Amino acid sequence: MIVNYWFVAILIIAIYLLSSIKILREYERGVIFRLGRVLEKPKGPGIILVFAPVDRMVRISLRIETLEVPSQDVVTHDNVTVKVNAVVFFRVIDPNLAVLEVSNFLHATSQLAQTTLRSVLGEVELDELLSNREKLNARLQSILDRHTAAWGVKVAMVEVKQVELPEQMVRAIAKQAEAERERRAKVIHAEGEHMAAERLAMAAAVIQQQPVAIQLRYLQTLVEIGTENNTTVVFPLPIDFLNSLGGLVRKDKKEDAA
Repeated sequence: MIVNYWFVAILIIAIYLLSSIKILREYERGVIFRLGRVLEKPKGPGIILVFAPVDRMVRISLRIETLEVPSQDVVTHDNVTVKVNAVVFFRVIDPNLAVLEVSNFLHATSQLAQTTLRSVLGEVELDELLSNREKLNARLQSILDRHTAAWGVKVAMVEVKQVELPEQMVRAIAKQAEAERERRAKVIHAEGEHMAAERLAMAAAVIQQQPVAIQLRYLQTLVEIGTENNTTVVFPLPIDFLNSLGGLVRKDKKEDAA
């Protein structure tokens, strides 16, 4: 009878010891509370012993967590209402602080990210929100990291995913872009006309110094017309004949005036 008692006692002790064995993965750490007091260093990875009910263990993952911030209604500095959502990448670097300083670091980080997103984006104008996305991401990451450092959490990166604009604002931005492109087209066209006028003035100066150049240009024009498949009839007239005719007309005018 006594042997049976010893066998039962040994079996209970063996089961207790087996149940005390815990296995932590490489990315996990165990925060141990012994009689209500936390141990100085977290346990793991590998095999550890947790003697319940004296010890109580809280598992903490050291991998990077992805937190999606839901869409937030933000009023920008220039009074434009937009919907903005973001994603936050963070990891636990001190398991003891993540357990002792905050009851639920995931929920706390999520709420902090939402409020920070609204406050930071509310201080900028719409154009800056759409164009300087990287600068705003760095500012959000810096603010979140500064506040979560006391919780043993390191914010690695913050990215603003999508900015939803009202339909009226989308149409206004489209009109603005269209007007900007029309302005550029008109400026480019005016610059082209200015450059063409300068080239024509230079060509006129060269022709004035060399009168034969106008005849060469006249012959080149005839060649270009002749190469096209058209029914245009061209009657070439010598330039000298036109000059002589113009001289006779001027002479007659002078005689009539005399």
